[in-house]
Amino acid sequence: MISTKMFYLRSVVRQKAVTSSSIRFRTITQAASAEKIQRIVNDISQLTLIEVAELNQVLKTTLKIPDAPVMAYGAGPAAGPAQPKEEEEEAPKAKAQTIFTVKLTKFDETKKIALIKEIKNIVEGMNLVQAKKFVETLPAVVRADIPKEEAEKLSTAIAAAGGICEIV
Repeated sequence: MISTKMFYLRSVVRQKAVTSSSIRFRTITQAASAEKIQRIVNDISQLTLIEVAELNQVLKTTLKIPDAPVMAYGAGPAAGPAQPKEEEEEAPKAKAQTIFTVKLTKFDETKKIALIKEIKNIVEGMNLVQAKKFVETLPAVVRADIPKEEAEKLSTAIAAAGGICEIV
């Protein structure tokens, strides 16, 4: 009877030792992983914009992530098919156009950085990397369905930054 109690007591002590060592192991690995993640974040935050774009491309190819198209404000898929409808409506009706679309068609290579910054400021929710891709994939709709005054302001701002716009 004593040997049974000793066996039980020994097994309980071993179980507690295993449990406490596994908890200690988990906290050590969690701390190591948190430290590792913090180190990666610090390294990424010190990269330049071009290096971040290269890192993004390498991660996409390594992890086999498909390239998702960047959707700018007002430049959704509906913008493409809307133009033939407008042409059909303009033929029978001779009304004055009140809603316009600003489209970036060309840019001056020497002023590319200024244009990217201007596009980032104009289009809401766009960061520098997205603005760079946006400028490099021309022609691109900057804003759609806006009044004439706003379209002219955007056009002059983009022209000052080195871009050539078309108001449709």
